[in-house]
Amino acid sequence: MPLTVNAALAGLESTPSLPSLDIDTRLLSDPALKPVAAKLAHGQRLDAEDGLALMTSKDLLGLGALAHAARLAKNGKATHYVLNRQINYSNICGNRCTFCAFWRELDGEGAYLLSPQEAAALAAEHPEMDLAELHVVGSCHPEMGLDYYCELLSALASARPKATLKAFTPVEIEHFAHKEGISTTEVFERLMKAGLKAMPGGGAEVFSPRVRAELCPSKTSGERWLAISGQAHALGLPTNATMLYGHIETPAERVEHLLALRDQQDLSGGFSAFIPLAFHPENTGLNERARTTGLDDLRVIATSRLLLDNFPHIKAYWVMLGPKLAQVALNFGADDLDGTIVEERITHTAGATTAKGMTEEELRHLITSAGFVPVRRDSFYRSLEQD
Repeated sequence: MPLTVNAALAGLESTPSLPSLDIDTRLLSDPALKPVAAKLAHGQRLDAEDGLALMTSKDLLGLGALAHAARLAKNGKATHYVLNRQINYSNICGNRCTFCAFWRELDGEGAYLLSPQEAAALAAEHPEMDLAELHVVGSCHPEMGLDYYCELLSALASARPKATLKAFTPVEIEHFAHKEGISTTEVFERLMKAGLKAMPGGGAEVFSPRVRAELCPSKTSGERWLAISGQAHALGLPTNATMLYGHIETPAERVEHLLALRDQQDLSGGFSAFIPLAFHPENTGLNERARTTGLDDLRVIATSRLLLDNFPHIKAYWVMLGPKLAQVALNFGADDLDGTIVEERITHTAGATTAKGMTEEELRHLITSAGFVPVRRDSFYRSLEQD
């Protein structure tokens, strides 16, 4: 059954005005893509049946042709990146998700919790970098109260006053509220006073109740993840959205996930970007599974661009894809490579072999050598390019 975002969505009858895409159907070898192409050529919104055709097609060049046309219509040749640093404040987590290699027990080997001062010291490293964003995510710590997270934001803001604080997923927000016995709205209000300006999109995983019951039964439900994102949007906090794919989900569950995000975006309009996250199985409870293939990665990115017609940006997260495949993804609907990152921990504990960070020069080279135009941005997709 498709995920219900909100009962209010039942009354939505209008859809966004979509451009008519210029598509050369001779590039399509999969007959199932022809009806999809016809809809796109007439500016019509795709449905679940179309999404499944895209998500199961092996016509990689055809998928690329469709998604690239949508990418050009929305963003042209512009390809975005940000000078950012990730701060993973703790790996101590009570959720114990099967797919996660990052979490540790409270007193487990390798468990850590950064003090606000330690986190601020990390943020202050590399003062020559004109960081536009601090990307702050961690865990659902069983003991820390909201005061810690407010102090964390305040310390980071002092260390990098020019950097936007993009912090905490809807899962973390829900956890803070339960821990304090207050509403998520109250949590948002306190965090915003401490400096919160935007939110990342982690914790969405796959919204399917079947998948969540098996892999992350203690985690916030898909419905709550969407609702909390909507609350953030109503308060003026832009957020991202994600999907973790390549574990036990079906193609249909991927499509349902994307359509639920599209419905929420119709309702609240605050998602800035969608980031497909390729599952890395090493050191997880699913370590017997093979990694995703290049075909699957590009297919998910292309399908995302085509189904998420109301999302401004699709990100090719180079940490998970690898720089070379992320570069190819720019021709499959993606228009953002994320950023410099400096020190990524979560994916690398699951076996990622990519670098933990990338220089601005490397990012710009990936973009320009693929024939696109690099656009250094801030957290709100405002250009920071020098005239």
